[in-house]
Amino acid sequence: MTAVLLVDDDVELAEMLGDYLVQEGFVVTSVHDGASGVEAALSGNYAIAVLDVMMPKLSGIEALRQIRAASSMPVLMLTARGDDMDRIVGLELGADDYVPKPCLPRELAARLRAILRRSGQSGEAANAPLVFGALCVRPEQRRVEWAGLAVDLTSTEYALVEMLARHAGRPVSKEDLSGQALGRPLARFDRSIDVHLSSIRHKLGPLADGRSCIQTVYRQGYQLIRE
Repeated sequence: MTAVLLVDDDVELAEMLGDYLVQEGFVVTSVHDGASGVEAALSGNYAIAVLDVMMPKLSGIEALRQIRAASSMPVLMLTARGDDMDRIVGLELGADDYVPKPCLPRELAARLRAILRRSGQSGEAANAPLVFGALCVRPEQRRVEWAGLAVDLTSTEYALVEMLARHAGRPVSKEDLSGQALGRPLARFDRSIDVHLSSIRHKLGPLADGRSCIQTVYRQGYQLIRE
């Protein structure tokens, strides 16, 4: 059973979401402030954390920042509906996904499962390393290296890199990246893919000519350059 950490200062909502997730087969622990959430997340006892953005004292954004400084555990953010800034900042800091509030418990459970599938081992995927110049993707370990050094990626960032690597030299549409790497359809005005790929570009080193190995292809999506 998968242990989920739910961090939300709305006690009633946390209980409602927790009860539903338990019925769906998760083990849920709820805490109600950001500081306690960071401490619990870094304990190593949970497979994934759900962070509400709007919390007193220590916000979900700051809690995410502290978690990411020490851990790559999957994190899903609960954001106010229509608040694009919180969503973008969360993604830039390394959140794996987000769900707008008020949210349907069923959608939250589905998003959690999608993130956990991406972060777990896949017996169906070919495990041979994918090597393109300085970039090496190791599916068996879910590990990305640049010039022999490990790159610290979130599970969602890893999924995007692996998908681009498996289609190296060909553009992959944002719709396909969202559906297969994020596990959800691309919504209108959704910039999640762009934000994740911007983060990946910063984490990977440049090519010899200074360009990123991940290029934007006008009206077609993104493409990993073969070297």
